[in-house]
Amino acid sequence: MKNFTQDDSKVEVTGTEAKYYDTFMNIISLGTYPSFIKKAIRDMKLKEGEEILDLGCGTGRNDCLMLKYIGDKGKITGIEIGEEMKKKFLANCNKPNVDLINNRIDHPFDLQKKFDTIFISFVLHGFIQEKREIIINNAKNSLKPGGRFIILDYNEFDIDRSGFITRFAIRKMECPLAEDFINRDIKSVLKKVGFNSFSEDLYYGKKVRLLTAGLN
Repeated sequence: MKNFTQDDSKVEVTGTEAKYYDTFMNIISLGTYPSFIKKAIRDMKLKEGEEILDLGCGTGRNDCLMLKYIGDKGKITGIEIGEEMKKKFLANCNKPNVDLINNRIDHPFDLQKKFDTIFISFVLHGFIQEKREIIINNAKNSLKPGGRFIILDYNEFDIDRSGFITRFAIRKMECPLAEDFINRDIKSVLKKVGFNSFSEDLYYGKKVRLLTAGLN
């Protein structure tokens, strides 16, 4: 595998891309992203009253969808450092039961609180492996007993055997660290820190995965 540094990452979106991030996602996905993300959030099987931590919450699009399932008794805490993203989050998801924290997710942290579900969406692939492991440990240490860590990101697959559009998208348009992520066995990393039950939902021809890891 190629030796990447965090400087190779494109995970911290700024400027015009941040300002119009949701629109860009809709365009890049040929208009399929809104229906896809609604299905993925539904597949999380959230329950009323859940307390959720969203790592790298971005524009708040996902959190607004999750509110439908957790109701007024539930609570969402988003973590984000991008200034443009935080502004979009507060504009999109300004609710009494939604909080936003300015904090890095790739440094060890202790939020002095535990959560039922921790969610991370298309963020983990944008970090080098050492930082991915820090993020996973942060999630594990922030979960209540029996809690779930849910990762929505690329699945493991053979890029060389994929179609031209997939190869082009991953190698020319995506964060350079995405291919490294696709080649990793993320479940084995999760197992090492104590996650012991797994379930999957697959999308986009099994190229995208909603991976749920449980602490039982």
